[in-house]
Amino acid sequence: MKWNLLVKRTIFLIAMVGIWQLIYSLNIFAAIIFPSPTKVFGALYEGFASGDFLIALGASFKHLFSGLLLAILIGTLIGVILGKSRQADETAGMYLIALQSIPSIVWVPLAIMIFGFSEMAVVSVIVLGGTFVMALNVRTAIRNVPPQLVRAAKTMGTRGFALFFRVEVPASIPYFMSGLRLAWAFSWRALMAGELLSNGPGLGYTLSYAQDYARMDQVIAIIIIIGVIGAVVDHLVFSKLEKTVMKRWGY
Repeated sequence: MKWNLLVKRTIFLIAMVGIWQLIYSLNIFAAIIFPSPTKVFGALYEGFASGDFLIALGASFKHLFSGLLLAILIGTLIGVILGKSRQADETAGMYLIALQSIPSIVWVPLAIMIFGFSEMAVVSVIVLGGTFVMALNVRTAIRNVPPQLVRAAKTMGTRGFALFFRVEVPASIPYFMSGLRLAWAFSWRALMAGELLSNGPGLGYTLSYAQDYARMDQVIAIIIIIGVIGAVVDHLVFSKLEKTVMKRWGY
């Protein structure tokens, strides 16, 4: 089954590259706007061979891990507060949904005004991009703990913090994993938005630099890198973790 899926995806990818080459050969767009697959793959090789893309990737992942960790911690704390406190949820809950709906690129001017063109501005955009979706999932997790589990634990004398950590937290893990997966996806997008207007190393900055010098082959090459990394990390890490947890919890 896995081999069949791999073959299908490979055939689809080859077909897409073939269509890409056909459009280039027909000269529908200018070569500077729509480079050939060969030129883009050449830019990929050149970028990795020179080390420029590796340096940019290292800087981007440094920003990402810093911001994602903070987003998970802050989002979990906010989600627990909203999930456990009805008053907090009724007052702040609706604003959390509004904040989560704001695209990450919108936070960039605010971050630059506060932190300037610095790495802290990029990290802050990542935090804002991932915190709210994490908080929403944690709140949902806490509010969807099966009430029969809570009643059974109380009947056996478990209350307070012991009830929270021994019953509600384990029951919330599947939703927490979903929040973790979404926080990664939103933070990865926010990272690119933040780095586009930064003046330091990173994939977003490299993309902006290539655009300024009309290097469309590099632009498309970096877009491919961003998409591949996002898909691979989601599929090989977060998707597998989520499926494992869901299976173990019987979902």
